[in-house]
Amino acid sequence: MVSKRLIREAGHKRKFLAVVDDTPECERAAAYAARRVKSTSGVLVLLYVSEPDGFQHWLGVEQIMREEAEQKARDALHKVAGKVREEVGIEPELVVREGAVVEQIHKLIEEDQDIVILVLAAGSGKEGPGPLVTSVAGKGAAFPIPVTVIPHSLSDEDIDSLT
Repeated sequence: MVSKRLIREAGHKRKFLAVVDDTPECERAAAYAARRVKSTSGVLVLLYVSEPDGFQHWLGVEQIMREEAEQKARDALHKVAGKVREEVGIEPELVVREGAVVEQIHKLIEEDQDIVILVLAAGSGKEGPGPLVTSVAGKGAAFPIPVTVIPHSLSDEDIDSLT
């Protein structure tokens, strides 16, 4: 069950959520979402989820690993946000979470009732569409909002013509 979306209420804007990760297709999803945001006067939310490694370490080592993961997340978000600013001229919201990716996407959608579209890009390699798109298409990963999946092969010109 999804909580009520608030975009029709005063002071709220439609938000598009794109997930930033280590896959090359994540930048295509962000590019598409950014252009949709610009054409609809919405807001872009970029999410990076650090998945815990599952090992228990000594407190000092675990803290260092968490800090390194946080820095990696921030670096990845700032790289994609910089491209969005340069190419589209909008300022995205940046969110870092720790946990299982699909679970954290669900939690963010539940917490931010202005998020109305999840944008993902499918990889074009022989490995398939990518782990996130595969999990979304699989059983039990249904989201309470529409999901737009775009092909990794779309150029900026293609995206511009679609948005």
